[in-house]
Amino acid sequence: MNGTDGNDLRVYGAVVDHEARCTHYRGPLDVVAMRFRCCDRYYPCLHCHAEHADHPARRWPAAERSEPAVLCGVCRTEMSVDTYVDTDGCPRCSAPFNPGCRLHHGYYFEPPPGHQVR
Repeated sequence: MNGTDGNDLRVYGAVVDHEARCTHYRGPLDVVAMRFRCCDRYYPCLHCHAEHADHPARRWPAAERSEPAVLCGVCRTEMSVDTYVDTDGCPRCSAPFNPGCRLHHGYYFEPPPGHQVR
């Protein structure tokens, strides 16, 4: 499935269902996939990328937080990093996202300018 802008909306890795759950995270709210900056491919999680890609992961730069980098596995809507980190669910279909994923944002996205790291 391809997006209107040509992005490949296929989800790679150890995917277990059509809503982007994987063998690592397969709870009812684990319905997002991250587009990795290094390869322009969606993976359900950093572990899937580490196991299935042939290169190290790269985070999305802070200057590119407006780029589509997160995919709702329920309705296949792409959203920017900024939209994703500011919501608890999909802005299109209202599918709730796992709140525990917030703990992993640093693996996928550089913090915005001026963000205080504690």
